[in-house]
Amino acid sequence: MSMKFKRLLPIPKDIRAEMPLSAEMTARKAAFDRSVADVLSGRDDRLLLIIGPCSADREDSVLDYATRLAELAETVADRLVVIPRVYTNKPRTKGTGYKGLLHNPNPEAADDLLEGVKAIRRMHLRVVEETGMFTADEMLYPTNYQYLIDLLAYIAVGARSVENQEHRLVASGVPMPVGMKNPTGGSTDVMLNSIYAAQQPQTFIFRNWEVSTTGNPLAHAVLRGYVGLDGINYPNYHYEYLERLAEKYTAASFENPAAVIDCNHDNSGKRPFQQIRICHEVLDSMNRSDTIRRLVRGFMVESYLVDGNQPVTGSTYGQSITDACLGWEKTERLVKEIAERA
Repeated sequence: MSMKFKRLLPIPKDIRAEMPLSAEMTARKAAFDRSVADVLSGRDDRLLLIIGPCSADREDSVLDYATRLAELAETVADRLVVIPRVYTNKPRTKGTGYKGLLHNPNPEAADDLLEGVKAIRRMHLRVVEETGMFTADEMLYPTNYQYLIDLLAYIAVGARSVENQEHRLVASGVPMPVGMKNPTGGSTDVMLNSIYAAQQPQTFIFRNWEVSTTGNPLAHAVLRGYVGLDGINYPNYHYEYLERLAEKYTAASFENPAAVIDCNHDNSGKRPFQQIRICHEVLDSMNRSDTIRRLVRGFMVESYLVDGNQPVTGSTYGQSITDACLGWEKTERLVKEIAERA
């Protein structure tokens, strides 16, 4: 057992300087961030929609998808604030296989983290500059968000990471909303503890610095279902679960109580077409209950250009090489339906 230090990688500041965000988009981001904050705090009655591929694998097809999404977002802007998923890290249950653009800029080649840190910056930057949309990514590695800090409108902390102390502490200091997913075992208390920790001021070591944070008032819940001890998928988007969550997740203990419904993963049993039904069921619940309407502030949907998924070695342009997704035709229809009912 050993650890080999292979090469020193550029620090995030250097990568950002090499590929800077334009002054125009820097100014536009401040206004967009305020819109997202207003939705999560309930000051704006629109809904968030964080939508896009399970994993951002190819620059050309991801940009194609984001360009279409930007045009669609304009048509529903009165009801939805749309953030494209550009997920460049892929958590692996067993730690092997394709780990996303950061590790594998070429999905069929070996790890190349030097090219990877450049590739994730370039991917996000192109989406922002060429479509005008600011992006979402998963904070799989807490130190790496700084490569993208000026581009991201939203960060998710995944089900395998939400119990981790470093993720919670770093989430307390990032300048954008952080969605804390329920853990794989489904514990509501674990998720709420993570949100609470992220909302508090914290002091810790980060990239060799002692840092302190003010807390993140926009840390919030993301419900993604879970796997029970019997190995069966259990959803947590149903009316009764949302009612119970609202009873525990209150303004007396948390700032800006808000939940985003992740419509895939264990909520759908990784059956992507079920995302459509799940969105509509949650919208039904919101229409029946003011309490649920105040709690649910948006949806997370996995979609790409082509329905389904394929192996990493597949050649279908715009089809996921990780979890199966909705194709573009179904995506466009769903987004319009959510907007009509929001």
